[in-house]
Amino acid sequence: MERVVTAVSTERLARVFVEVADTLVDEFEIIDFLHRLTMRTADLVDAAAVGLLLADQRGRLQFMAASQEQARLLELFQLQNDEGPCLDAFRTAAPVVNADLSTSGGRWPRFAPHAVAAGFRSVHAFPLRLRSEVIGALNVFGTEAEARLEEQDVHVVQAIADIATIALLQERAIRRSEILTEQLQAALNSRIIIEQAKGVIAQALDLSIDEAFDAIRAYARRSNRQLGELAHDIVTDLTKIEEITPP
Repeated sequence: MERVVTAVSTERLARVFVEVADTLVDEFEIIDFLHRLTMRTADLVDAAAVGLLLADQRGRLQFMAASQEQARLLELFQLQNDEGPCLDAFRTAAPVVNADLSTSGGRWPRFAPHAVAAGFRSVHAFPLRLRSEVIGALNVFGTEAEARLEEQDVHVVQAIADIATIALLQERAIRRSEILTEQLQAALNSRIIIEQAKGVIAQALDLSIDEAFDAIRAYARRSNRQLGELAHDIVTDLTKIEEITPP
């Protein structure tokens, strides 16, 4: 992760901010937006994986998006064990930076060894925050203990998390905090259906979970469908599987 900022990385950064800014004026689907956010963040800082959690209407974190399946499983492990960098970042509203997982057993006795066993060596977590309001957290995983986020990278990732928070809060269909919680809860419900559809497609087409999700997203875009709506059709009508093309 240690590198000099180049024209290429600057271009990548600009692309991320343009995509996020677009959500302020256009209709957007939260789950697809958050998935793209994890993918772009991983690309920007050369991370092995990125995951994202959002708080539900009761203030409890729930999994929302990940750049790959391993990150999803690690995020779920954090939630199940009520322990990990994402939870720390969410509760303190402060980033967790350059944590060496091999020496973090005292801090996260269950999460750290589990993450190491999954092949990760470093982790960073950034709160999704606006002033005093924190609505989630972004987790960045690395496979090398010596791979560190430089100070400029820390500022970049936190800025992405902050502007993503603004996008979620300011999306034009969300005018009041009550509507925000309803929107996020609807997205969480949609996520459950999407996970079921991923499993159905993965088994039916002999794909990995990541490949199945890519196939569903690609079909949704080609057919101009919402991910949640398409996932519901797949789960309730198995004939829809025939319309999904492997990536």
